[in-house]
Amino acid sequence: MTTAPAAPTHGGTRSLIPARIDRLPWSPFHTRMVIALGVAWVLDGLEITVASSVTGVLTEPDTLAFTSAQAGLIATVYLLGEVFGALVFGNLSDRLGRRNLFMVTLAVYLVGSGLTALTLGNGPGWVVFLYLTRFVAGMGIGGEYAAINSAIDELIPARYRGRVDIAVNGTYWGGAIIGTLGTFIFLNVMEPSLGWRLAFLLGPVLGLVILVVRRHLPESPRWQVMHGREREAEESISFIEHEVEQTGKRLPPVDESRAIDLRPATDIGYLALLRVLFREFPGRAVLGASLMITQSFLYNAIFFTYALVLKNFFGVPDSSVPLFFIAFAVGNLAGPLLLGHLFDTIGRRKMIAGTYLLSGTLLGITSVLFQLGALNAITQTIAWTIIFFFASAGASSAYLTVSEIFPLEVRAKAIAVFFAIAQLFGAFGAWFYGKLIGEGESTGPLFLGYLIGAVVMIVGGLIAAKLGVDAEGKSLEDIALPLAAREAGGKPHQMTGNVAGPADDAVPPRHPLTRADGAAAPRLPR
Repeated sequence: MTTAPAAPTHGGTRSLIPARIDRLPWSPFHTRMVIALGVAWVLDGLEITVASSVTGVLTEPDTLAFTSAQAGLIATVYLLGEVFGALVFGNLSDRLGRRNLFMVTLAVYLVGSGLTALTLGNGPGWVVFLYLTRFVAGMGIGGEYAAINSAIDELIPARYRGRVDIAVNGTYWGGAIIGTLGTFIFLNVMEPSLGWRLAFLLGPVLGLVILVVRRHLPESPRWQVMHGREREAEESISFIEHEVEQTGKRLPPVDESRAIDLRPATDIGYLALLRVLFREFPGRAVLGASLMITQSFLYNAIFFTYALVLKNFFGVPDSSVPLFFIAFAVGNLAGPLLLGHLFDTIGRRKMIAGTYLLSGTLLGITSVLFQLGALNAITQTIAWTIIFFFASAGASSAYLTVSEIFPLEVRAKAIAVFFAIAQLFGAFGAWFYGKLIGEGESTGPLFLGYLIGAVVMIVGGLIAAKLGVDAEGKSLEDIALPLAAREAGGKPHQMTGNVAGPADDAVPPRHPLTRADGAAAPRLPR
């Protein structure tokens, strides 16, 4: 059963589209959509792993004969591309739509990563070419983070949003496993001069297949209706409802009191965004920044220096490092997949705080064992696997948090801003821990570094416990009222006065609000 589009009201639109999306049962459409969009994290994990794996090979005379500094700069350029792409394409995603951008960003990635394999020499021109292609590939993936997180959250029914978002973000490690196995085969079975190029083509081959699937996905109806495109929004939601009904499932009636009054959204630039975030949502801004920064610092610090620790402190040969890394990646992949549903049942605040605090505590214990010399390469890897089983679910929940606690009009840009900030801290973490490791002369500096990482995660967990948003099972419009709805004077029926919890005090909105049923609305949570 579908519902006819709501009529315009008060110079805007009264819409049931958010409620129609949230009442949908899980269907093959949702599975196809998650696979088509979620591949972004697989590609990122694959790209980072391939770049890290071929670094040593590119220094050999029969490949590009790069210096160690030139080879190491490849990952840095890629990360900078991600930051730039997230900011540019995040802005465009809020302005031009989710579907337009998740097609463009994937195409940008395909071009950049595909052209990397065509680097034919090590002269100055080819070096610039290689860095440029890695920057472009990073731009595409950075843009994916903003556009895809927005699209998934806006298309997934509220009761499934937490587990789906966390599982999708966790598939980064599935990409890392694919990248590890692929480069291991290409670099050991084929000539190095050919193998490293084929390794960089792993992502584009997968991306081309997914590009075809994405062509058949609709635009986010939430984005359409909040940008004054009522007809297109009705077509999109009707397409989705028809897909669900084709499976034999009957859709329940929509509660008319869930209607929301909207006016077309106006474009908000990054300066205006910062004012919105830190003036109207200060608690949530601190929460989002804290979760993203702490997880990025820890992950980049540990992940990018893991091979150095195995080699310099445990004497593991380069040829065996991938085997240890696969075990590490499996633990990271299992955490979000096995724990994700608890973020919808036990709740966001408890699970986010719990995973951060537990992983930080376990890291602190492991750092002491490392300093005492009680660990070897195998037991250290087992310890990392257990720690990051929980840390990975926590890190994925950071992306979930920043994508659902801010209004729709600025959602993609908010993701982009926090992602960019987190990447910068992550890049510092990798450099900092590399300096602590040195040539493996002493465990003392790294022991101190591990303790710092443990404290960082524990601080993130404490902030989540204090400022966390209890968003489980709630519509996105209940969590963060759209800016367009405030101006139109409309709001969802079940809007609560303090969705964000006691740490995020409610404040009156800029304009008087009334519910769709005409009753006075409770004050808007910050």
